[in-house]
Amino acid sequence: MDRIEEATLLERLRQGDEAAYELLIRTYGGRLLAVARGLLRNEEDARDVVQSAYISAFRGLETFKGTSQLSTWLHRIVVNGALMKLRTRRRKPEKSIEDLLPHFMADGHHVESFSSWAAQADQLLERKQMRQVVRAAITELPETHRAVLILRDIEDLSTEEAAAALGITANAVKIRLHRARQALATLVRRRVGNRPERAGIEDASCRTFPVVQTPLSSPAL
Repeated sequence: MDRIEEATLLERLRQGDEAAYELLIRTYGGRLLAVARGLLRNEEDARDVVQSAYISAFRGLETFKGTSQLSTWLHRIVVNGALMKLRTRRRKPEKSIEDLLPHFMADGHHVESFSSWAAQADQLLERKQMRQVVRAAITELPETHRAVLILRDIEDLSTEEAAAALGITANAVKIRLHRARQALATLVRRRVGNRPERAGIEDASCRTFPVVQTPLSSPAL
């Protein structure tokens, strides 16, 4: 849905058009639920967050100024709701991502001996044999980094849209995404061994992969 269509939908929503509400849910419901699932790892909690997000959005329509896309605004409400639920059910601090990042010796070589690869999450998810491994690995990422990874690599939001959804700067998104990809590579590698060819993954250390739509919310995953 482009900006003009979103503006039209927003106006219909403000007028109380019931068909517009149904269109909103049909258009964004699946992706919003996928985001909530990825963050919360619990179906019931994910559905609760999305339902609450709809209520919050409907109540806030009059104050929504339209400076960001409607989809970005909805993502932000869902992400905030999911992170809040995570904070309320977890009393201990978020685990550090440092242990999952590459470590280097004084001469610049990796401390670990492995082929360096860190593909985008969507690229790993494209490979059928890797989906379960990658999904499990994503759930182990610290929540702030998991949120960035899901929004950028899975939901295909731009850096600016992800920043708006999370309430952080675009530079912070870039830094967290880079670290999240490195950490994800470590977690996947621990499951498949140090040789990426065992998982059907080429060396990605010097490659830039295009972002593609992936069926994260598909029942097949």
